[in-house]
Amino acid sequence: MIPTAYPDRATVARLSARMLLDIGAVHFNTETPFTHASGKQAPTYLDCRKIISYPRVRATLMDFLCCTVMEAAGLEAFDNIAGGETAGIPFAAFVAERMGLPMSYVRKKPKGYGRTAQIEGEMREGDRVLLVEDLTTDGGSKLKFVDAIRAAGASCAHTAVVFYYGAIPGTEERLAAHGLTLHYLTTWADVIAEARRGGDVDAATLAEVERFLADPEGWRAARGLA
Repeated sequence: MIPTAYPDRATVARLSARMLLDIGAVHFNTETPFTHASGKQAPTYLDCRKIISYPRVRATLMDFLCCTVMEAAGLEAFDNIAGGETAGIPFAAFVAERMGLPMSYVRKKPKGYGRTAQIEGEMREGDRVLLVEDLTTDGGSKLKFVDAIRAAGASCAHTAVVFYYGAIPGTEERLAAHGLTLHYLTTWADVIAEARRGGDVDAATLAEVERFLADPEGWRAARGLA
């Protein structure tokens, strides 16, 4: 069922942040930073995969995501919903179900056997595709997925995520230069504000995380981290 009523943008950001905190998807560790897929270390980690195990949170966030995209792009803007391997696949399925559209997914690289396909499911030439993922940091993985979609003869001008780091300068500009508009529900700034409001995390930790987000490379360099 396509959602048609939703809160204002600020309320969506706050409620989304609250839900991520409530299900334990938000992790801070300023003493022993996390190592991310990029190899870089950070005192922050967001586990969006936990969303799939919480039905009420999952349903609400997916309603928010559909409404956010449709408000910005239009109700008839897409022909296909694509998820990026692997984290984006369940979210693409939830969004496709709500929007009443076909769903496909994009591999990180072509399968090395059979049809050697990179796109699974049916994506037709000329389809207008919405790429759905769990989160974005600097947008790099989005560009690779979008290139694969376009190589298949479809178009992709929009990507939607639950969580956007919002701390790496030039991310949205980099995506825009690739012809891609980013839609998201909440950011680290929203999560920190909600954690401070709700008393979920001590003030000293939040202050240190804010220092990191203001200058990630400087924060790492001062601690001799990668």
